[in-house]
Amino acid sequence: MQQAAEHLDEEIPVNAARRRLLVLLLGACALPASAVGAAAPTPAASEANGELHPAWNRFYDYDQMTALLKEMVAAWPNLLSMESIGRSVEGRDMWVVTLNNPATGPAESKPAMYIDGNVHGNEVQASETVMYTIWYLAKSYGNVPQLTELIDRSAFYFIPSVNPDGRQNWFANPHTPNSSRSGVQPTDDDHDGLLDEDGPEDLDGDGSIGVMWRPDPNGTHRRDRDDPRLFVRVEPGQKGDWSFAGSEGIDNDGDGQVNEDGPGGYDMNRNWPTDWQPDWVQGGAGVHPFSYPETKCIGAFVLAHPNIAAGQSYHNAGGMILRGPGAAYLEREYPRQDIAVYERIGKAGEELLPFYRLMVIHADLYTVHGGFVNWLAEGLGIVSFTNELWTDKRWLQNGQTPEDEKARMRLQDRLLFGQTFTDWTEYDHPEFGKVLIGGGTKWSSRTPPPFMLEEECHRNFAFTMFHAQQMPKLAFERTDVKQLAPRLWQVTVEIGNSGMIPSRTARAAQERIGEPDTLSVSGDGIAVVAAGTLFRWTDRTMFQVERHPERLRVESGIPGQDESYFRFIVEGDAGATLTLRYEAEKARNIETTVRLEETNAAPVAAAPATPAAPNG
Repeated sequence: MQQAAEHLDEEIPVNAARRRLLVLLLGACALPASAVGAAAPTPAASEANGELHPAWNRFYDYDQMTALLKEMVAAWPNLLSMESIGRSVEGRDMWVVTLNNPATGPAESKPAMYIDGNVHGNEVQASETVMYTIWYLAKSYGNVPQLTELIDRSAFYFIPSVNPDGRQNWFANPHTPNSSRSGVQPTDDDHDGLLDEDGPEDLDGDGSIGVMWRPDPNGTHRRDRDDPRLFVRVEPGQKGDWSFAGSEGIDNDGDGQVNEDGPGGYDMNRNWPTDWQPDWVQGGAGVHPFSYPETKCIGAFVLAHPNIAAGQSYHNAGGMILRGPGAAYLEREYPRQDIAVYERIGKAGEELLPFYRLMVIHADLYTVHGGFVNWLAEGLGIVSFTNELWTDKRWLQNGQTPEDEKARMRLQDRLLFGQTFTDWTEYDHPEFGKVLIGGGTKWSSRTPPPFMLEEECHRNFAFTMFHAQQMPKLAFERTDVKQLAPRLWQVTVEIGNSGMIPSRTARAAQERIGEPDTLSVSGDGIAVVAAGTLFRWTDRTMFQVERHPERLRVESGIPGQDESYFRFIVEGDAGATLTLRYEAEKARNIETTVRLEETNAAPVAAAPATPAAPNG
């Protein structure tokens, strides 16, 4: 296929801007990165000796998560390392775990996958899914050939909790299944000049924030005759006995609203640079991109690792595999070549994840400005997905729907023995008088039942590994040498990519994001006279570059599951040896040698670049 081989001396403005942003972010991070290597093993890790077996039918709060991460690093010190890249608003470490086999080269020399979760504090199983991925990969090395090969040629960067304060807040305090998405930096949600002054109260003391119903002779609902725990809407024209009184709590600031200004109140998944919009356009976005310490330090980390070729962020819930764009007007900026890659990987996800659907964020969900995977995809040219973990369809059967409250109640009674529902209790409310308080606990939706958590983790892990296996995997497929005249040779080269993801996405090439790929020729006593690209291997003419023929700049990279063709006209003595080297930010550098002598286009063995040499 035709590749654009441009001049090396042209400026790349996006890269300069990226470097400036990285310097600013690194300077602004509250805490210098501090390594946590193979620290003194905990008893579990000492006994494990690489055979650590955590429980995956439970959830881990921030401190338990940190302890488990350290146990995994201690159990597999040759593969795993751990560092803090900064601290959250409340001073919790932002942990990054790197998985890499140093025997096959430093992490920076390989294509890498970035995986995170729990940007919203209540989306707790996202962290378990990330930790499960770390554990399963590490324990599989040397035991599962597919994963061993993947680890040997790739690196992984994991951030199990983007929002450690929100995570700990959710575990430690009463919440609904939907709260608290936010971090904990005080925020004036109701614009009354006060910060976090009207949060929820756990009036019935069950550890969750339920709902309230008040008696009303002209009410909208009645209690179900078969199951009085349920409130059923009456038919139009009829009068019920109860009306909904809102979320469990009290109007602390006297503005007529309940629980409208609790802790935090912003959304870190609206705080990333690509298509960021201010609060008056999209609430919760913050005062500017990277305005929170958590997003700031993650941004610095991602920008410092241009070898990241794939991205995955875990949220909950709904059973979705989401890709960008987040806004309709950005649809035209997604090149068709990249869309084809997203479709192929996403459709594989639909096979691996029952009841999940591949969806476009703006078209199938809602508009998101400044979302994280949009920044990765649109701002950095990284093929990225968000998975919304868990869907009630996983346990509803025989035509039942999530809206079927009786079916849901039966399942919660019979499978979970009523543990996710608090029965109604009377309470004398200062505003409403006698009310009933109760309903589903914070565990009643959005999180899988513990007995189903491991399967949910594993299926999502399997999809993410399929994605990782599609990162660029380059090889020299063919070379052909022809003598054109005394000391003048034509060298034709074919480079293939067996991964679905190109070595440079069309979005990155289109917006000139990152460094272009390069193919260079070197050797003693040789001179490159001309060079260019071919459309087909058999072409007799080439798209020639004007300058620096010894180092072709390959703007479009090597396409996924395809080949590209290049040609060099070289002066040199018969028998001289050329070194061909292909370098890419998001693929392993490869190298091969060619002798200046007539060939029959025989395949040649490609050698990876020297492992000690970083990418690019």
